[in-house]
Amino acid sequence: MPGERLDEQTMALRAAREFQDGMLVNLGVGIPTLCSNFVPPDKEIIFHSENGIIGFGPIITDPDEADENLINASVQPVRPRPGMAIVDHAESFVIIRGGHIDLTVLGALQVSERGDLANYTLPGKEVGSFGGGQDLAFCAKRVIALMTHTTREGEPKIVKELTSPITAPACVDLIITDIAVIDVTERGLVLKEKAPGWTAAEVQALTEPRLIASPDLREVELL
Repeated sequence: MPGERLDEQTMALRAAREFQDGMLVNLGVGIPTLCSNFVPPDKEIIFHSENGIIGFGPIITDPDEADENLINASVQPVRPRPGMAIVDHAESFVIIRGGHIDLTVLGALQVSERGDLANYTLPGKEVGSFGGGQDLAFCAKRVIALMTHTTREGEPKIVKELTSPITAPACVDLIITDIAVIDVTERGLVLKEKAPGWTAAEVQALTEPRLIASPDLREVELL
């Protein structure tokens, strides 16, 4: 039997390991917003939200401390930090479309073997919600897809071809799921890390495209 899947907090912690000092980072709706809670103390990360808040801190869980005007993409209250800026929506998107976002962490419904991203509408729903996802997928310097490896029904979310409406083609650089960390490369999907207790074969069984096992394949690193 495979090992346990990583929980959302652990997935966010793993994604935060990709942040480099001084980066301007956008966090998408859902699990990605948790990443702001896991910035190492030795790194200065400037978080950007398309709603116009730039330079915010971790999520606030105590409602008595929360300011309803300071929220992330998931409408969660966040802690203000020195130097934080509030800009209007247009200026926020100028930052995105101007190519100033070093890295964006986005949720995903599906990612193809080429790194095509689908993340704005659910099957059976006539209307989806782009938000800033399409702009970020096209314009950020690096894109991480942070998602569960399978649907609730156990179907692969990493697929050969998208069946959900596409958000942006060939934009995803790294996929982090609850069982694996996968690089999107020109030669294919490279399995870099796997969750504790999982084998490469077990990860492959839940992944539609062929995975290339990295020569230094290891367990997910969190430290």
